[in-house]
Amino acid sequence: MASHVSQYARAFTDVVFEAQLNAKEAQRQLGDFAAAWHESRELRDFMVDPSFPVEQKVALLDRMNAKLLMPQQVRNFVAVLIRNGRIGGFDEVVAEIGREVNRRLGIQEARVTSARPLDEGERREVEAGIARLTGGKVEAQYAVDKSLIGGVVVQAGSTVYDGSVLGRLDRLRQELTAN
Repeated sequence: MASHVSQYARAFTDVVFEAQLNAKEAQRQLGDFAAAWHESRELRDFMVDPSFPVEQKVALLDRMNAKLLMPQQVRNFVAVLIRNGRIGGFDEVVAEIGREVNRRLGIQEARVTSARPLDEGERREVEAGIARLTGGKVEAQYAVDKSLIGGVVVQAGSTVYDGSVLGRLDRLRQELTAN
């Protein structure tokens, strides 16, 4: 990750917390802009093309904001990315904002990989277990990997908890070959 990504994310998060905005709502509003950003290749091409004046790009942002209704701080943040030629990295900056907001709110991010899709009850149970292990709130992302055979693998920060059948078989194989 480029250093400017974390700098922009920290700066925006500082503004959100100092202005006492709802951090998750500010992220949702950035997501509204992101939806337009992803829907329109023409928008992306226009915004990243250095041959168009910055003033035209910001004017388009303001026309978009008439429909998106982003608060001034969110609109200004997108304008700063445009003015500084960083709008091309919008997705990366927004992802880092999510991580920064979670850090400040004490939310542990986790990646849960299971052998099959987990239903809502199973997800709540897994998240409760992760919360007990990490001592905080959890925001989990889920993936499926059928090669695990059964169980789950959880990555929370730099720690991996492997409760998969494949992981158990690998550990058993290592024990048997070590003896």
